Amino acid sequence: MAAKFGRSVVFPAGSLTGSSLYGGLSLARPALAARLASGSGSPLPEMPPCDFKPRAYEGYSYDKTKQLRKEHLNPGMTLTFYSRPVLIHQGYMQWLFDHEGKRYLDLFAGIVTVSVGHCHPKVTARAQDQLSRLWHTTNIYMHPNVHEYAEKLTARLPGNLKVVYFTNSGSEANDLALLMARLYTGAFDIVSLRNSFHGGSPYVLGLTGISAFKFPFPCSFGMQQVDCPDVFRGPWGGANCRDSLGQTPRNCDCSEGQCVAADKYAQHARETIVGSCPGKMAAFIYEPLQGSAGVVQPPRTYFKQMFEVVRERGGLCISDEVQSGFGRLGTHFWGFEAHGVVPDIVTMAKGMGNGIPMGAVITTPEVAETMGRAVHFNTFGGNPVACAIGSAVLDVIDEDRLQENSRKVGEVFMKELIKLREEFEVVGDVRGKGLMIGVEMVKNKKTREPLPIEDTNWIWEACKDYGVLLGKGGLYGTCFRIKPPMCVTEEDVMFASAVMRKVLQEYEMSKK
Repeated sequence: MAAKFGRSVVFPAGSLTGSSLYGGLSLARPALAARLASGSGSPLPEMPPCDFKPRAYEGYSYDKTKQLRKEHLNPGMTLTFYSRPVLIHQGYMQWLFDHEGKRYLDLFAGIVTVSVGHCHPKVTARAQDQLSRLWHTTNIYMHPNVHEYAEKLTARLPGNLKVVYFTNSGSEANDLALLMARLYTGAFDIVSLRNSFHGGSPYVLGLTGISAFKFPFPCSFGMQQVDCPDVFRGPWGGANCRDSLGQTPRNCDCSEGQCVAADKYAQHARETIVGSCPGKMAAFIYEPLQGSAGVVQPPRTYFKQMFEVVRERGGLCISDEVQSGFGRLGTHFWGFEAHGVVPDIVTMAKGMGNGIPMGAVITTPEVAETMGRAVHFNTFGGNPVACAIGSAVLDVIDEDRLQENSRKVGEVFMKELIKLREEFEVVGDVRGKGLMIGVEMVKNKKTREPLPIEDTNWIWEACKDYGVLLGKGGLYGTCFRIKPPMCVTEEDVMFASAVMRKVLQEYEMSKK
């Protein structure tokens, strides 16, 4: 049976704040030049070559930009990475360049948004062509792009998922999906998972299960949360639970085709739903891999069982593909396909526009019909420029074989990161699929106590100094989120792995 951990570990107070997820450094760390001069750790790996030459930066000075950010941008927009933030000037494919011309390997892709590469030439050309012909007209008129793109996008989905509503963001798409589910079922209660992130708008904040994103006001009417099926930190999990090269060190004696952890989590969810929801529920919304939670990956059969639970109670199943969609997982175009299920509604954003604000809700004609009961209008959804770009992104994913690249390069990266887990005590878990990977840092592998946030930030910032930009998140802010543009190469990930090894060696030496 899958191992069950006790709940005796007490984790640090205050670890769930926004500053812990994204805050700057608070441990003293020698400057890059001093670390290089000391010769500590393995040799500095050589960054892969890049023929692209950025333009000279001509904007405001670094200090003036930083001051303007403080004075004029709402604090909600300024969760700034790093104690000395990078001032990004230009991007090309998997590379970013700062105001001084320093090159960085981008392993976070604008929070999983740049799918095919920064300023990909084919996408850029399509955008420029459309901008020269028509920028905007709403859907009170017909224009070809929205219809052509709708046909091309819905062809990527199975079954009767054939009707699309275009939005401007993932939060907006999830808002709309909830509205459709409630209208269609006539029920109100929505169920999500703890540790989930479905957006920051007031309507979906109640679904989000990470306190760092929460404000102290009522936003959870009719919204219930069930335990996150986290086989690393949760009460149940085994060594063969995940559809991933990265498995937990927990013992597992499940028979072939059985997953006790999945059964336990699904049964717990069933009991929660029975106790918290009325006889009928509206929907269950989930991420195939939890993004902001640190790429938490459920047991293989968990979602199949959850779909049965939800549909028994008349609810719809909503797959939030904002981070996991568009081929990023390698083996499948959509995250839900990896779990062998077909949802009733699919939401998407981020990678669909490669950085252009756009989102979508795709569902069946029967569910979509509910939106015809009143006037519901979106000024910018289906914009001609956005649809031209979205269409180009789909073409590039196929032409550049980026889904296959995500699978191959992701496997190479996972194997290298697993080596780091075996080599360093602080690397507690490596998980994920394709180019959606989480590396969770711990103080103690046996207890899984999170690495102090100051130490996590030490490692994170040092990687940046050596030219590798990582995301960060997780429940305790101690998980590195690796989700690069899908054009990243094997040479790039070997470089990133070497940088991480060097930084971890330096960190170990700093603690002696």
